[in-house]
Amino acid sequence: MQPRFNFFKASPESYKAVVALEEFVQKSGLERRFIHLIKLRASIINGCAFCVDMHVKESRHDGLSEQWINLMSVWRESPVYDARERALLGWVDAVTDIARTGAPDEAYEALKAHFSEEEMTKITVAIGTINIWNRLAVGFRSQHPIDKPAKAA
Repeated sequence: MQPRFNFFKASPESYKAVVALEEFVQKSGLERRFIHLIKLRASIINGCAFCVDMHVKESRHDGLSEQWINLMSVWRESPVYDARERALLGWVDAVTDIARTGAPDEAYEALKAHFSEEEMTKITVAIGTINIWNRLAVGFRSQHPIDKPAKAA
């Protein structure tokens, strides 16, 4: 797979607009683990290798466990996520795949049981923001960096 073009350079105004949304998300007051959860899960759903690579590394850097990170793609099958995280994961799934799911009442009610209306709005903006990044990166074939292989001890 080859990059199609550099969308950052192609439209700096578009890039700045998405960065402004990203800055809002980062300053929104949402817990860091929730922001990581949103970004990583949506990126997995959207098949964005560039973003999955980035958000795994960021999650690890912020102290989230390898198990928490590694089981994100199969969250329904794992007890590692607490009730708030599970409600949030369900909402990320529903909103990221909204054309198929229609954001069902079940996912909304689970989210509402754990978050205020203000938090739910900020969460949904965060989901929308990572979905924009994913669409840019996947659509234009952004390439993640290749890490140097670890040497055996």
